[in-house]
Order: sequence, then structure tokens, then C-alpha cells
Amino acid sequence: MGGLRSYYSLTPDSEVPEMGEFMGFMETLKNYERLGVPTGAGTDSEYGFDLGRMRRLLHRLGDPHLKFKAIHIAGTKGKGSTAAFISNILRKEGYSVGCYTSPHLWTLRERISVGRKDEPVSAGDLKNLLSDVRNILNLSLELEQGFLTHFEVLTALAFTLFAQENVDIAVVEAGLGGARDATNVICSSKLAVSIITNIGEEHMAALGGSLESIAIAKSGIIKQGCPVVIGGPFQPHVEHIIRQKAFSENSPVLSATDPRIHAILKGFQGHTDKPYQSCDILIHLEDLQMFIELFNMRLHMLGHHQLQNAVTATCSALCLRNREWRISDESIRAGLEHTYLVGRCQFLTCTEVELLGLSGVSVLIDGAHTEASAECLTKTIRMVYAKASVALVVAMASDKDHVSFAMKMLSGMQPVVVILTEASIAGGNTRVTPSSLLKEAWVSAAQKLAINYYDVDMGNHNDVHYLHRNLREINEPNLLIGCGVGSVKASLKMTCSIVKERGKEEPFLIAVTGSLHIVSVVLSSLT
Repeated sequence: MGGLRSYYSLTPDSEVPEMGEFMGFMETLKNYERLGVPTGAGTDSEYGFDLGRMRRLLHRLGDPHLKFKAIHIAGTKGKGSTAAFISNILRKEGYSVGCYTSPHLWTLRERISVGRKDEPVSAGDLKNLLSDVRNILNLSLELEQGFLTHFEVLTALAFTLFAQENVDIAVVEAGLGGARDATNVICSSKLAVSIITNIGEEHMAALGGSLESIAIAKSGIIKQGCPVVIGGPFQPHVEHIIRQKAFSENSPVLSATDPRIHAILKGFQGHTDKPYQSCDILIHLEDLQMFIELFNMRLHMLGHHQLQNAVTATCSALCLRNREWRISDESIRAGLEHTYLVGRCQFLTCTEVELLGLSGVSVLIDGAHTEASAECLTKTIRMVYAKASVALVVAMASDKDHVSFAMKMLSGMQPVVVILTEASIAGGNTRVTPSSLLKEAWVSAAQKLAINYYDVDMGNHNDVHYLHRNLREINEPNLLIGCGVGSVKASLKMTCSIVKERGKEEPFLIAVTGSLHIVSVVLSSLT
């Protein structure tokens, strides 16, 4: 989305009358985001998702996916940011763009945008769309014996809307993997460029259990003769798998980590309504006739990883330009500088911090939930708040590697307080990790890293003072680890109290992380 103001003006789906029938229908479908993805679901095996079912649904809807050009994006991390960057570049050039991403923070409408503005689809448009195709969906559910999923139907509806609105191009983010993902129905004749941002250890069970199997699944979006942009950096054997797939499909590969591409992060400016980092992107690829020099760009997406995502989007735009799409250097710069996504290394304003009932601290919210994203987050915090003491408030889904995430966070910046809490996932609790189990993971990580820690048993808010009286009688540990009390907001207040009790004079930063779902809970408290 383009900015915070438009985001906070969104009304939750449950409070929008026009969304009642739409959400009621969607709630009848199996939602793997809420339930957890089955083992092997994203692989080419007997347990893999059935793309034939998706194609049959689209055919009944008139094959909308054959009526527009598309950019298809897969990868472990960075898909949503890269999709936002390239969508805004195309919009700045004047194209009508359909964009389909997941998950959402506040309303399902965030996942779909259409037209020349960076705005979620309207509730009225979704209501009318469902009314137009409801009979087809009901018939499809009957013919498919009820096996159509929430993601399959929403993807089909997005493609139908893009076709109805006659978009110039659609930017489509894969949901899981690539090869067996519901979005992987885009044929080579309609694919403008495919993008693989990176490969990491997430959804291991669903994608075959190894980095190699994940790479195979992600490279399933590569199509015959269509260029593929790879973000990276990749491990050599993983990149080899992607390049072999591209070679077999006669697809030219452009790497965003090519040594002739220079991405320079020059500094950070936080004393504005929207903090930014100053960057240069310089691309000189003579053999491919790709040239661009973008000096002193103001990226509002923070961190080295977001600069890499911006380079990947820029390479994709240059690929399109080589395929006779009209895209100017000015539109590339404007699109990159315009892009801003909430919940990605987002520093709250003083007013927003006060709305959470906090004072005397800075607050960062970020949806990091993998070892790789934890590393990106710690690097960004060190860049922006080099001299601050850091406290963490963390909630995570049950299918994540909690110990590896904790070890990366602890080794990356040495926080002084970690409070574990819980946040619902996709409106349910099936995939929620109890805070007590999360605490065990963080204690295990601290032990493995030989960190001097204190296991906090916080029965109620008043225990904060009792705790610190005890700590003053012993050698105060480097790290306090405990479970939050009650809601996420209450856990934040508790963390703030602990921070103040420690009596440190240096600035304090509270980072809320572990999933986009805890980010969503925090954002909902600001409206």
C-alpha cells in the first residue's frame, strides 16, 4: 500500500456490510492458512495440491487468466515487497495493474488491487464479483466434491476481476512454493517475466523437506522462453537448480546479484514522518543492453534486504523494457520511492506509541518469522538504532523453527528483554504457539549461545517491581525471558514496565515480531 494513512482508514471486513455475504461464502472453504499446510502439499507428489482442479475452476469462469499478461513471483521471503515495488513502477508509467498478494494484515481486500492506484479492491467490487459468479462457484464446489480451497477460490476471483477490468498486466505472488501453487496456471504465452526472490527453510514439510526440494518447487513458475529474474543471494547448489530449470525451459536468467550491479546503502534518515534510507542502484549490463543509474533514492522500505528487493524489481522492470514495455528510468525511481508496506520494519510514531499506552520507548513492528528474516531484522535494527537497548515481544505460528529464529535474534543484537505472547492466525488458534512453548525455545537458544539469562515468571503486572528487587540482589543477567500476561497490548505494557525498571539511561527500542499476525494485532490497536 502507498502509505499509513490509507491503511489505517481501512475498515475491518466484519464491519463492512457489503463484505458480509462475501466473507460468509469464503468462510465455508477450507483455509490452510488457518489450519496449516499438509505435508508434501507443494510438491509434485501424490500429496501435492491439484492444479487440475484450479484449471477446471478457471475454465468454468471463462479462463480469465488467459486474458492478461502477468509477472509471477515466488520465493521464501521478499515476494510481497518485490510485488509492491514492481507494481508501483508500472503504475507510475501509467499502466493499469492487477496485484495479487498474501497474506493480509487487516482486511482480505488488501490482497487484491486493480487499476492505476495503489489501493485495495473495494468491498462493493468484491460483492458484485461474487454475485456475478456465485452460481459457477457453487457448481464447481459440487463437481469438485467440496475440495476447492479458500486460496484457490480467492485466486480465481482475483484473476476474474483482472480480466473484467482489462488490466495491462498482473503482478501475482505465489502462495506456497510455486510448482503446485494455485497461481501456477499462468501459461508461457501470458507470462512477461518470472521472479524468484530467494530460497530459505520455510514450509519445509510442505515443500519436500530440503533446500533442494524447495528450490525445485519455487522454480516451477519458470516457463518456456520467458525470462526469469533471480534475487538472492543463493547458495551455489540452490542457484544451480534454478538455472538448470531455466536452461531446460530455454529461459534467459538475470541475477540481481550480478557483480556488475551495484546497490549501495548510504545512510538512514529517521527524523521524518516516514523514515527512509538513502540508496544508489547502478546497473550496467552491456551484453543485455540494460542500463540504469539511480542515485540518492529515498527508499521507505528499510534494510539491506529491502534494497535487494528493490534491485530485483528494477531488474524485472528492465527485462520488461527489453521486451518492448514502455518503462522510463523516472518511473522506476518514482515507483521504488513510492512503495511502503506497513508491518515491514515499521517504526511507530510518538502518537502511535502513546495509543498503545506506552511512553519513553521507541517501537518497531516487523513480520519476521524465519531465520533469514530474523537476520535481516537484526541488521536493520543495528543500522537504525545502533546505541539502543532492545526488548522483544514475540508471537509465532506453530509451524516455524522457533529455536533457530530465537538464536538468530539473540546472536544478532543481544536484546535485554524477551517477552513471549500469542496472536491468532487467520482468525483462528489452530496454528498458534502457546507462549510457554515459545519461552522454552528462547531459553534453549540462550543456553546454546551461553547467554546469561533469567527465566521470568510473571504472574501479574506487580511482579515487575518484585523481580527487579531480586535482580539487584544478584548479578543482574544480560537477558530476561518471560511470558506475557493477557493480550499483546498488555504484554507490550509489561515489557515497557520492565524496561523502565531496569533504569538504563540509553534509548530503548521495543521490537514486536515473529509473524505478521502479531503485527496486525498491534496495528488494530492504533485505529
